[in-house]
Amino acid sequence: MTSPLSDQLAAALSARAPLLERLADEGTEAYRVFHGSAEGVPGLTVDRYGDALLVQTFHQALSADDLATIESFYATACPGLPVIWNDRSAGNSRVSNTLDAAQSDAAALPREFSELGVKYRFQGRHEGQDPWLFLDLRAARRRVMAEAADKSVLNLFAYTCGVGLAAAKAGAKHVVNVDFSASYLAVGKENARLNDLPIRVRFVKSDVFPALRQLAGQGQSKVVRGKRMPPFPPLEGRQFDLVFLDPPRYAKSLFGVVDLVNDYPALFNLALRTTVEGGTLICCNNVAQVAREEWVDQLQRSAKKIGRPVHSLEWIEPEADFPSPDGNPPLKVVLLRV
Repeated sequence: MTSPLSDQLAAALSARAPLLERLADEGTEAYRVFHGSAEGVPGLTVDRYGDALLVQTFHQALSADDLATIESFYATACPGLPVIWNDRSAGNSRVSNTLDAAQSDAAALPREFSELGVKYRFQGRHEGQDPWLFLDLRAARRRVMAEAADKSVLNLFAYTCGVGLAAAKAGAKHVVNVDFSASYLAVGKENARLNDLPIRVRFVKSDVFPALRQLAGQGQSKVVRGKRMPPFPPLEGRQFDLVFLDPPRYAKSLFGVVDLVNDYPALFNLALRTTVEGGTLICCNNVAQVAREEWVDQLQRSAKKIGRPVHSLEWIEPEADFPSPDGNPPLKVVLLRV
């Protein structure tokens, strides 16, 4: 006799059948199997990364019965794939649950998977908290690959550099990934080594503000209002055909404040100045409370104010493994022709 949870897992898998068939045909081995916020169990997600399933809980930990139900269901639905459970329901969103010896070994095992012809690393548990590739950005990576041939690409807040590697694989002539985290860039470099890329991709460890100011030709002072700034790599001014901007919700440093709710233009205007006339700027905002029409109106007004108006725009919607009951997914991605 099935449980309500197993019925929900089965319904989610059935709804994805057409998408999963298409993804299999293109060799994509990573996708969301269960999206709890839209499929009946808020705070529960199940993602496939190659030969493993990653279960994450964000509101409350799984009961022993629910964990057993999940393991039993996928043992039949996806045989041979170990289930790795990371409970992140604590206030700091850090993984808090312990695993037995066999589960720990499975979680720590380095793995590989493919998405859109690009190979990536996966590890169920590592020094950070998030998986090394965010699957809801697959639609954006797909679009970048469609745009990237023979273009220069700047990937900002690059994380593990999935967008930059996808662009390089698709024939970009020059790719620069910028992120402040050496550990995330190290994963990006490992990912690059997994792939037969036609160009050498660049990885820049830097706070995004000084990187953008230098690329935009404004320069970055080493001393501001009598205060010495943290070290940053020198960069020559240049513009790119395609700029990808995917900032975190909030971050603060001596160089500036990232605030997706109250001040997206602080980053957007600099990113726009690093985009060639007639180029493409793809912007992301992952804050659910931000209304997408108000956000994109803010971007258009900001662009017009600095004399770089938006000529056209296109929303990049998440693919079918990230359903949204109201048509307003938390992750908003817009492509701007500038």
